[in-house]
Amino acid sequence: MTAAVFSGRRVLVTGHTGFKGAWLAAWLAEAGARVTGYALHPETDPNLWALLDQGNIRSVTGDLNDRATLDRLIAETDPEFVFHLAAQSLVRRSYRTPVETFATNVLGTVQLLDALRAGPGLRAVVVATSDKAYENVEQVWGYRETDPMGGHDPYSASKGGTEIAAAAMRRSFFTQSAVDPHPARIATARAGNVIGGGDWAEDRLVPDIVRGCLSNEERVVLRHPSAIRPWQHVLEPLRGYMMLAQQLERDDAFARGWNFGPERDDERPVLDVAEAVIRALGQGRIEIDTSADTPHEANMLRLDVSQARAALGWRPVLSFEDTVRLTADWYAGWARGTPPTELCHAQIAEFETLSKRQV
Repeated sequence: MTAAVFSGRRVLVTGHTGFKGAWLAAWLAEAGARVTGYALHPETDPNLWALLDQGNIRSVTGDLNDRATLDRLIAETDPEFVFHLAAQSLVRRSYRTPVETFATNVLGTVQLLDALRAGPGLRAVVVATSDKAYENVEQVWGYRETDPMGGHDPYSASKGGTEIAAAAMRRSFFTQSAVDPHPARIATARAGNVIGGGDWAEDRLVPDIVRGCLSNEERVVLRHPSAIRPWQHVLEPLRGYMMLAQQLERDDAFARGWNFGPERDDERPVLDVAEAVIRALGQGRIEIDTSADTPHEANMLRLDVSQARAALGWRPVLSFEDTVRLTADWYAGWARGTPPTELCHAQIAEFETLSKRQV
């Protein structure tokens, strides 16, 4: 898979002002796709989208539940491919704003899919959810695509709800058995904890580590150092989303849920990630904060990616060490004044080279 297959194609990326969305929009635009982004204004300063300054991407500001703006955008652009990444993506924030979280993640997805029914050129939609969409019982084996959806906290439950809602919209309007079927195909994609350069979100591990390392005190505070997460570089699931979109255009069999996660050996405790980033940056010291008033967070969550391996030919490209190296190198380069566009371009090129060697 190379992003070049999207060259000249009309692509809509929702959430393009976010961390993952900015990487995906930049990757697609660099490959020659005609990219339109739809999202709210970036929440952080700095933020990757503004730093990349993508003049070749049409950026439209709007809420997923602003149906008039969404309808107008789809009528004007008639996208062929849609990558739906817009979401309220923070677990701790979901405790503070549960209504907003469900409204954005569940209802917003339904609004988008319903609006897309009016797009005559639409071929494929990939809805990005989360590994946290699964009902997590702390099992030691990886969750498979057929396991039940659920969620302890509002964020996780909203992602489980998004999966159920997307499946219902697919069966009702985007299959041949529907009363008035749209020819496009819809799939959902569940990824693990994604890290990489350019993330400055609140209450997220790597941004907090980097902020701590680069502060005057060089103090990195960890809440759950022993929690195991399926860490992967941001380019890993994005490659999976693009591979999935290509197959969706050709084959109804790919219109279902998919897992994209790291190798079992690369699932590490939070402490391992912090120590690796500190080593790569060459500064920082760890402090553990186990305050009892922190909201519930899962201790262990693994994905089984055998379906993506067998049916898509997707598998992780980067080891845990390479994932952390690329992430830390990005932030170190940014701190030295290297243009973020240059950093992203170089890392996409390296990743594509490594992925071709995999074949």
